[in-house]
Amino acid sequence: MRPDHRAHRLYVEASLREGADVVLSPEQSHYLDRVMRAKMGDVVIAFNNHEGEWRGHIAETGRKAVTLHLDQALRPPAPQGRVSYFFAPLKQARLDYMVQKAVEMGVARLGAVMTQHTMVSRLNLERMQANAIEAAEQCTMIAVPEVLPEQKLEAMLANRPADDMLVFCDEAAPVSSPLQALSTIGADRPISVLIGPEGGFSDAERGLLLAQPNVIVLSLGPRIMRADTAAVAALAFVQAVCGDIT
Repeated sequence: MRPDHRAHRLYVEASLREGADVVLSPEQSHYLDRVMRAKMGDVVIAFNNHEGEWRGHIAETGRKAVTLHLDQALRPPAPQGRVSYFFAPLKQARLDYMVQKAVEMGVARLGAVMTQHTMVSRLNLERMQANAIEAAEQCTMIAVPEVLPEQKLEAMLANRPADDMLVFCDEAAPVSSPLQALSTIGADRPISVLIGPEGGFSDAERGLLLAQPNVIVLSLGPRIMRADTAAVAALAFVQAVCGDIT
């Protein structure tokens, strides 16, 4: 079934089932009632990671809350992807952009990694989650990625699953075909894509990364990219070779 791009679309944490009435949050109610000027009977698409996507309509409006009545299941829950994206935090505007684009590229998890040259020491995880939800709403996605707590690089590496393939994007790597490098990853294997800070990884961190089991050092070409641009490039390569971009 083709997505209805004209309908309002909202991520709803409440349980979704046929015939259910769902009271939206104050923020979502304000968005529909005051910003979008939605009316009784208007179609709204509700979705979440557990019950998938549902078609409903506005059954009740008001200043405090809008209620949806769910009519029909549209799409089942999406399977959890196998690509996790780890990154050194950026300043807020560029971080917002990077989170949105990573979600559009289909990552299953987002995790901030603190490194020696990381420029930003504090993260707003609630804002990251809100950006991830907004991107999923706008791009007709069903699954919203998990936003992981920030952690040091050493902890992130220690917590990797045993069969995880680490794709380490390194500007110091010899320029070679990223598609060829990624072609060695087996089907259904979990993948962690890692982008470093603007100042690059320290020599000690690079040594630690290169010593990891199951690691692919990926060159993104002859040009030095900003971290948010590198995220889109790396994830596009990974999804084209190992994911759902065919």
